[in-house]
Amino acid sequence: MLVSRIKYSALNLIPIREGQTDKEAIEQHIKLAQHLETLNYERLWIAEHHNAPNLVSSATSILIQHTLAHTNSMRIGSGGIMLPNHAPLIVAEQFGTLKKIYGDRIDLGLGRAPGTDMATASALRRDQHDGVYRFPEEVQQLLHYFGPDSKQGYVKAIPAVGTNIPLYILGSSTDSAHVAAREGLPYVFAGHFAPDQMKEALSIYRELFEPSEYLDEPYIIVCLNTIVADTNEIAQHLSTTQIQVFASIMSGRMQKMQPPVDDLEQILSPRVIRMAQQRVDQSLVGDKSTVKEKIKSFIQHYGEIDEIMAVSYIYDEALQHQSYTKFKELLEELNQD
Repeated sequence: MLVSRIKYSALNLIPIREGQTDKEAIEQHIKLAQHLETLNYERLWIAEHHNAPNLVSSATSILIQHTLAHTNSMRIGSGGIMLPNHAPLIVAEQFGTLKKIYGDRIDLGLGRAPGTDMATASALRRDQHDGVYRFPEEVQQLLHYFGPDSKQGYVKAIPAVGTNIPLYILGSSTDSAHVAAREGLPYVFAGHFAPDQMKEALSIYRELFEPSEYLDEPYIIVCLNTIVADTNEIAQHLSTTQIQVFASIMSGRMQKMQPPVDDLEQILSPRVIRMAQQRVDQSLVGDKSTVKEKIKSFIQHYGEIDEIMAVSYIYDEALQHQSYTKFKELLEELNQD
């Protein structure tokens, strides 16, 4: 089976490991970014989450700036900015400023959900009753703000005018696939936590895509949980941290990232384990050979994709870096087959 060249990138929610401070989690994020840059990863994105005591990714644009300041060449962006929480004008001003400082290294991934519970969403000040429904309109506003000066109105997003910052539409269901296709923008699917509608969403995007001034043909990025180790047994052991993360989210406990365990049933019920495993059903877990075959099977089932954005919940920092190294190596090998 022939596989088209697939780019590799990464998403980080900046989780706090058990025993860590917030500051230490941010410092580990920077070390990860620098490691990924040495590996020539295409991009590193940071997610937006609010009122999550296990994550340090609420002030996304500030973290993007901090990451840009500590790297030299890799693209840094949002995975994503949750647009219902922010006025498009302010988003444009912030990202326009980042581009003026750091040049063409900025990506703006946009999501249509608040990235939190509804009580917290209400505290974020914007009208949550229609924010989600105005998402297509606000995407168009951002495209306008980043466009040429000749097409601006009285209100301008200075200094974003003419910066043409690339926009990416994020989705975890079929809704945003329509927006990305209609606007002719790249589409990023959250396969790392919502695989159920992935096949349908990707099909909709491919079938309805309309070429635009931004993109001639569909461009698909899929986020997948990725753990690559020396052996399948080690990878499966490391993945127990990932299961604990999703079990914690589903229970609402939002506990810090836990070390791997030998037996999940000692700490979680079989039902919770099954539910958590369903959320990460498409994970790329194993040694390099196993993950290669999983990628081939993925493409056979879901169709060709342009980029895999790896999300790695691995407690040990050195093993997390090693996993990203092995993932890059296996994708380069796969691209040469």
